[in-house]
Amino acid sequence: MLLHVTHETRYDYTPPVETAQHLAHLKPRETASQRLVSHALRIAPEPAQRSESPDVYGNTRAFFALESTHDELVVTAESVVETSEPVLAPSIARELPWETVRERFRYSKGSRFDAASDFVFPSRYVPRHEDFATYARPSFVAGRPTFDVAIDLMQRMYRDFDYDAGSTEISTPAVEALAQRKGVCQDFAHILIACFRTMGLPARYVSGYLLTQPPPGQPRLVGADASHAWASIYLPGADGPGDWADFDPTNGRQPGEDYVTLAIGRDYADVSPMRGVLHGGARHTLDVGVTVRPMEELRAAAADSTAQSQSQSQSQSQSQSQSSFRT
Repeated sequence: MLLHVTHETRYDYTPPVETAQHLAHLKPRETASQRLVSHALRIAPEPAQRSESPDVYGNTRAFFALESTHDELVVTAESVVETSEPVLAPSIARELPWETVRERFRYSKGSRFDAASDFVFPSRYVPRHEDFATYARPSFVAGRPTFDVAIDLMQRMYRDFDYDAGSTEISTPAVEALAQRKGVCQDFAHILIACFRTMGLPARYVSGYLLTQPPPGQPRLVGADASHAWASIYLPGADGPGDWADFDPTNGRQPGEDYVTLAIGRDYADVSPMRGVLHGGARHTLDVGVTVRPMEELRAAAADSTAQSQSQSQSQSQSQSQSSFRT
């Protein structure tokens, strides 16, 4: 599937900002099931400095600095991504009991290092808490494969939690969202990750996008979508490194070719789309618009627009000819 993604972030400042430095995670990753075809990042006003570099998890982060006074900032990321259905983890990795995986990540002298160890420990938005273990335990049946544990936990969360955009903020602790059984995709991803880490297993945060479908008979609304987040669970091989499998508790399913992966990290703090340091601008308003649509839909819309323009041009030309004839 070929998907076109536009992510526009707009800040309006009062009073104006004098100088600013920003980091953005807005460039989709290359993965086994995702190829980045093109990417452009437009920034207004034009920054005095800008650069790209990989972070510790292989995400591309853009740095830019503004050194003149400005009362607004508009950052538009436009990407074309080719996606395919993710390849399922090897059967041996899918069959390992969760207790076996947990033992792999308990420290012992001379044990082999696994890079997934970074995702076992608590992080800023994913602390250890007994409430996560209490909620997780019904899914962690003795001897159950880690993959099956993740499926069961994801589906329980989908049934137990309500999506409520007004119930939490990014600063709301995950344990609070767990207690109230409602939140948004970032909360649900953090909770699922916290459940696994509390039980001693690696889990990581994934930011990205999801292709949504407009109601039947209605056009897709530009800018009406939002960024998305889900969790990824590690499935080690029988005798060495394994692979990661993604789970989306917000929608109760595993991500497919209708998902676009943007960045991975321990939690939201590692991969927030935009963050920065400002001098001035005591107050600001933020407006974010995301549009995800298939390329063929975009091409069809462009063709229709061209045809309409040509038709209008021909009509104007005919009108001018008739006016000349009457004269």
